Amino acid sequence: MKKKTFWDTKNPKKKSTKLTPAQKSAAKARAKAAGRPYPNLVDNAAVAKKKK
Repeated sequence: MKKKTFWDTKNPKKKSTKLTPAQKSAAKARAKAAGRPYPNLVDNAAVAKKKK
């Protein structure tokens, strides 16, 4: 069976936290580097997963 992508799986934690302003700017920078006008789910998840 093919593994589901992370946006197709259920959230195991059920509680989410907002991105900090620094994380938001990092997500915007990732999106800009990839040629997108604003961050998508993958950008936000990658920034949120990074160690602080």
